[in-house]
Amino acid sequence: MCCDSKRRFLLLYATQKGQAKAIAEEIWQQAGAHGLEADMHCISEMDKYNLETEKDPVVIVISTTGTGDPPDTARKFVKKIQDKTLPPDHFAHLQYGLLGLGDSEYMFFCNGGRTVDRRLQELGAQHFYDTGLADDCVGLELVVDPWIDGLWLALKEALLLQKEKEGMNNVVDAVSSSLSPAAHVVHELNLSSEVQNLKLEDEGARSSDVLSQKLDDINLVAPARDTEPSLVHSVPPVSQSALNIPALPPEYIEVQFQDTQGENPHLSSLISEETTFEVPVTKAVQLTREDAIKTALLLELDVADTVFDYQPGDAFCVICPNNVNEVEELLHILGLSEKGDDFVCVKVKQGTKKKGASRPQHIPERSTLKFILTWCLEIRAIPKKAFLRALVECTSDAGEKRRLQELCSRQGASDYTHFIRDSNVCLLDLLHAFPSCKPSLSLLIEHLPKLQARSYSVSSSNLYQPGRLRFVFNVVEFPAGPSRPVSRKGVCTGWLAELVAPLLHPSKTTLDTKGESSSTEKISIFPRPNNAFHLPTDPSVPFMMVGPGTGISPFIGFLQHRQKLREQNTDWEFGETWLFFGCRHQDRDYLFKQLRCFLENGTLTHLKVCFSRDSSTAEVAAPKYVQDILRLYAKEVARVLLKERGYFYVCGDKKHMADDVSDAVVDILSMEMEGDKLEAMKILAMLREAKRYLQDVWS
Repeated sequence: MCCDSKRRFLLLYATQKGQAKAIAEEIWQQAGAHGLEADMHCISEMDKYNLETEKDPVVIVISTTGTGDPPDTARKFVKKIQDKTLPPDHFAHLQYGLLGLGDSEYMFFCNGGRTVDRRLQELGAQHFYDTGLADDCVGLELVVDPWIDGLWLALKEALLLQKEKEGMNNVVDAVSSSLSPAAHVVHELNLSSEVQNLKLEDEGARSSDVLSQKLDDINLVAPARDTEPSLVHSVPPVSQSALNIPALPPEYIEVQFQDTQGENPHLSSLISEETTFEVPVTKAVQLTREDAIKTALLLELDVADTVFDYQPGDAFCVICPNNVNEVEELLHILGLSEKGDDFVCVKVKQGTKKKGASRPQHIPERSTLKFILTWCLEIRAIPKKAFLRALVECTSDAGEKRRLQELCSRQGASDYTHFIRDSNVCLLDLLHAFPSCKPSLSLLIEHLPKLQARSYSVSSSNLYQPGRLRFVFNVVEFPAGPSRPVSRKGVCTGWLAELVAPLLHPSKTTLDTKGESSSTEKISIFPRPNNAFHLPTDPSVPFMMVGPGTGISPFIGFLQHRQKLREQNTDWEFGETWLFFGCRHQDRDYLFKQLRCFLENGTLTHLKVCFSRDSSTAEVAAPKYVQDILRLYAKEVARVLLKERGYFYVCGDKKHMADDVSDAVVDILSMEMEGDKLEAMKILAMLREAKRYLQDVWS
């Protein structure tokens, strides 16, 4: 290995969107200041490390994707360690510490990390440092920062013990000399998703990897008169504090403009492992009335001439571009408006201090500048603290410079969460708020993540409509606010809405294929199969579906498929089906009024609907939300789940619906079993484990 074996540790990361890699790179950068060297690799690069023979401590940073799955880059690794023929002492020699990343908005929080952690333990590996579980819902840094702070002492102790075992006394003396007197005290970390109990204190300058920004080293502007902090200014104590800010990330990208012409790469080259399909949009229908609070669209794609295959309940991804006006605006701010169509060559900067620096896989070696900003970089991404730190160096105004330092500092953690993270601020918002900040193109390529394809649930059945794929979505709106000068639409939903505008037939909510319009518009898609969210394999098993708003989308596919199965197999026994649907107004956003067709032909046994914003003159108030209707049918819910071993599907918003539905089911089970709530929660957990309580949710 390239590292000094006396103080080396192996650093592995498994990332889906780049966050785990960024954190691993931060650990790598800090290691040198602690007299350690990290041998860093993506966990998929199994030819570059070998855990079977690894003697040094191992640090693993791993994210979670999908419904609790390890990231794509960890699939082969997880498959390898889950080999049931491996003996229980297979990794008895291994010492490791693991940092899991997740989002408690979703079920199976940090399950990617938990899966690897649990399996390593089963195979005899030992923790040299407690596992950290960071929650993106409230801010990864609340766990990540203190976890990294405590890592160095734990690593040195692990290396010390390792060398003692090997009888290398000379190395023991060397490592001991770098330890504090408290080195042999037992240090315990209790890092979990319950970050609200974690309090970060101002500890001053704590280690050499942190740049301590003294008040007398910077030019402060006059204090703002406002007593409330905002994105662009602070108040005491932050405005008067010495700041602990991250070390400046090393530059590693060089962009060269070229005079030659050519063609941009095909979009399929942007997707590393998937097969992409360019398919025409054959139909677009607006499902909501013009005065509805949200605009819901149904799109139909022609997949007949492809090998794209799907089941009802599956998802697929749409490759989308950034908004053309935002790209032009960014080019203008960068002073590159005249060079958007020029070809550039992206290379690793010679002499960079970044370990293992390489051109990001999502950036073509040669393309136009506009192509990179349109199809490759997530310009709407919420800037990470490392990016803010780098932007400090591109800012000329002293006051603006100080505020950016505050926002990336430990002392400004609360401001960062409130004014950047929770406000969904993007690079353009920052550049408007801090006009003296003029970053280079190479800096953007270094710090902006890959523009991710957007995932949507399939809302059709290939059995019902061969060669057609439908999906439903709300056009996402981000209103203007204190940190965002203009309103914006979702990157993908806004693009799709603009793309299909000529095809739209407002308020036509037909489910058949009549009234198609010819279209030359095409979009690029690739499959994202769902391993669990499918109809029961036994058609006689009853099931219940809960899908308010666009959460109804996959259930349309379920019902279409079920209808065809009934038509083709008249001798089969089919279990009863329930659908609980809710929306705001019956006359504005009842997305599929033709659900009654399924009811009339027997495909759907029970349809229960509610309208949360419609006024009622009835003496007994009508249920407002789907969880309220569920409680009205408590006995039926308990019967289907407990006595008839049925299935329960939930699709839609996680925060404001799925959790409430879960709570309602717990209450129902508790009441019908005449047991306590804890017992009901255990039953629900067992249903989840048996994949009979299934969720397809988003935040």
